[in-house]
Amino acid sequence: MDEMMQFGIPASITLSQGILESGIGKGRLAVEANNHFGIKCHDWNGKKIYHDDDEEQECFRKYDNPEYSYRDHSLFLSNRGRYSFLFDLKRDDYKQWAKGLKKAGYATDPKYPQKLIDLIERYELYKYDNIVLKKKNKKYKVRRGDTLYSISEKFNMPVEALVKLNNLNGDILKVGQTLMIKK
Repeated sequence: MDEMMQFGIPASITLSQGILESGIGKGRLAVEANNHFGIKCHDWNGKKIYHDDDEEQECFRKYDNPEYSYRDHSLFLSNRGRYSFLFDLKRDDYKQWAKGLKKAGYATDPKYPQKLIDLIERYELYKYDNIVLKKKNKKYKVRRGDTLYSISEKFNMPVEALVKLNNLNGDILKVGQTLMIKK
């Protein structure tokens, strides 16, 4: 979240990229080089590690601490012109950020954006964006006669979003039950 506050990169994007690129922190680059993003050497003057990627024995940056990898990732994105258009996007629009990273050439995998989006939604990483942006959901107490549909209409949000936000299984509501509602 510090990186989002300082650089404007959604925390959900940084976290999902770190998870994906590092194999949940278990990949060789993460374990041996604290490189959680697969950042290659390019103009790097620091420590290096060689690893087979798109080509054999490519040069990757090596860090003393994983925190440096996260900072370098933020600097990498914010200091390279090809990513500049991303900073015009809304900081909570992780879907456009994911697509934009692919468009800017961050990854060669055509499924890269969807993989990031899937991780963000599976692990609810967007909540970290909301914390930084201080987006808090409102609470609503279920009243007699309420249904998911009537509540969704009242607060102008899709039923699916209401179900997902509240981790509901099925459509049974109880009077007095507290639901989270998007502002």
